[in-house]
Amino acid sequence: MFAARASGLVKLLGLCLTAGVLLAAMVFPFVGGLGLASNRAADTVDQTSGDLAKGELPLVTTIQDMNGDPIAYLYDQYRIPLETKDIADTMKGAILAIEDKRFYDHQGVDWQGIARAAAKAGVDGGATQGASTLTQQYVKNYMAFVLGADNEQEAWEKATEATVGRKMREARVALQLEQQMTKDEILTGYLNIVPLGNQTYGVGAAAKAYFNTTADKLTVPQAALLAAIANRPSSLNPGASPDKALERRNIVIDKMRENGAFGSDETEAKKKADEFKAQPLGIVEDLQILPKGCVGAGDGPIYGFFCSYLLDYLRASGITNKQLQRGGLTIKTTMDPKATKAAKQSAEQQVPKTQNGIANVMSVVQPGTDKHRVRALVASRDYGNKAELGQVARPVPAEVLPFGPGSVNKIFTAAAAMKNGVTGIDRKIKVPKVYNSRVYPNGGEAWRVQNAADYPEEMTLTQALATSPNTGFVILQEQAGLNNVVDMAYKLGMRETLTGVNRGAEPLKSDGSNGPSQGDWTKQNNAGSYTLGPGATSVLELANVAATIVSSGTWCPPTPVEKVIDRYGKDVPLKEMPCEQAVEPDLANSLAQGMSHDTTGGGTAAGAATGSGWNRPAIGKTGTTEEHKSVAFLAATPQYAGAVMTYADGNNPQVICANPIRLCPGSSQGVFGGQVAAPTWFNAMKAIHEGLPMAPLPPAAARYK
Repeated sequence: MFAARASGLVKLLGLCLTAGVLLAAMVFPFVGGLGLASNRAADTVDQTSGDLAKGELPLVTTIQDMNGDPIAYLYDQYRIPLETKDIADTMKGAILAIEDKRFYDHQGVDWQGIARAAAKAGVDGGATQGASTLTQQYVKNYMAFVLGADNEQEAWEKATEATVGRKMREARVALQLEQQMTKDEILTGYLNIVPLGNQTYGVGAAAKAYFNTTADKLTVPQAALLAAIANRPSSLNPGASPDKALERRNIVIDKMRENGAFGSDETEAKKKADEFKAQPLGIVEDLQILPKGCVGAGDGPIYGFFCSYLLDYLRASGITNKQLQRGGLTIKTTMDPKATKAAKQSAEQQVPKTQNGIANVMSVVQPGTDKHRVRALVASRDYGNKAELGQVARPVPAEVLPFGPGSVNKIFTAAAAMKNGVTGIDRKIKVPKVYNSRVYPNGGEAWRVQNAADYPEEMTLTQALATSPNTGFVILQEQAGLNNVVDMAYKLGMRETLTGVNRGAEPLKSDGSNGPSQGDWTKQNNAGSYTLGPGATSVLELANVAATIVSSGTWCPPTPVEKVIDRYGKDVPLKEMPCEQAVEPDLANSLAQGMSHDTTGGGTAAGAATGSGWNRPAIGKTGTTEEHKSVAFLAATPQYAGAVMTYADGNNPQVICANPIRLCPGSSQGVFGGQVAAPTWFNAMKAIHEGLPMAPLPPAAARYK
């Protein structure tokens, strides 16, 4: 007996001492002459309470398509911020009843509560119930889930550690906060920040998640449940521990009755409380948690590639991960859902999503002289993390892939030759059946180049672009200069492809240890095969090349962003490359005319154009790599530009054959760009152009004919 009383007295003495220390701690920052340490403490209090007063909590970032419809959400904490008027009185009454019924009577620290807790501890060894006010809990939650959001578990442990120092800091900030905010503002702030389980923070998100309702419509049982699990979402999870959650909810309802929430008539109040307690938890079967990230996007399997590229682009443009995950940004993108779905359908029609070892990707860019807007990024494969279903979680239509575009690169040779006065679109070039190049030696011997079909000995550059003889373009590349051809490719749009990766399509390290870049390697090694397109390429950059050509030579970065708006409705600036006149308009317009016959007559893409019912003027160029492991098609109208690449994406790339599409190791009947890539482009673009007027290509300039 004596030992028990002695223990109680010790606890009482300890709590009284703690209360005294707290009182001194709460006073000392506001009295002068206590030295630098006191001033710093006061500054910290001012800063923290000031941040709390501003109420800048982690919010959800919303990504929208070009029409303003949401396509994805990013967040660390699912929160729907609310104003006081948006929260039901039932919710306010429930949280006050269970957490701080004297909230409107104290000034941030409840001295009666501290004294009561001390007395209880002295009498029966109980815990310090009532010693922490709602204001102090607001401070504690802020410390854990705002200041410490990068490591919530560690921050929560620090914010709740049982030390006098922590309690002193919390109390000081609470006192200061009550001088800066009204009681209703503090209560609303608390209800917006408190964790309520299942990734939800604040009653706005929890009301939606658990009951599929809004916080202003919460019933007594619903509000009581949220109040019950506040700050204890793990142990009182209504899904995992429904019995415990129900028991705690009913305690809250009883506390509400004691606080007079159900009227002054005790009999009637008890009757109402019993009715409320008899109701089930009432949570929805499928919690309404906001989908998160690119995989969880509304049409994630389709939209995920665009979303993934968007995030990479934003980070490169100066938006931090913290801003994306916590800033509550609204990101208005350029993504056209109509174009995206048409492209996806067409890509998958040519190559099924689960096709073994073969992928089909397409990028669509809208030309312009002020911006090149990315309208669609799709793949035959779905976007996602389930590799067994053929899914991939990389922005493959935009990244540099370790596969070549084949003869698409002949565009750059033609442009460089035109620029340097070697030829014009109506002038004839030599097309021998076999050509032995001594400009590009092969192991000390002449490099022997031959064509894949029979051609006349001479043809115009326009005819050559349409029918793609190898020998003619190797000769043109010799005449124009390989370095000039590579530089032309860069100017027209192959920028990351040439300067950002090495030959293996690996991004260059900052120290250059895995270099040189693909462009530098091509020049240094005098790689004459460049015009035949064996090297790594980006399908998005191919599409942007087409956009540059039909934009009269204006290059712009392919952007997925219209604007970024912060939580206050203000524009967030981006560090984007400016548009530039990559080549003179006459050259670009003449090149467009030179490329306008691939889709007609005997052009390599004519069959695909006819098969789709295509009847618009367009530029185009097919490409096939020597081993038929990848094929491509680049084309554009003045309204839309796009590129498609079909490639062997397995661990052991093999020859691809068509009709039906399949891997065919060792076959000599490999697929060509006009067979799979071109039909993908035409079928998609026919739907995308639906309803648009016919747009003619600009005329060629006399000096480039």
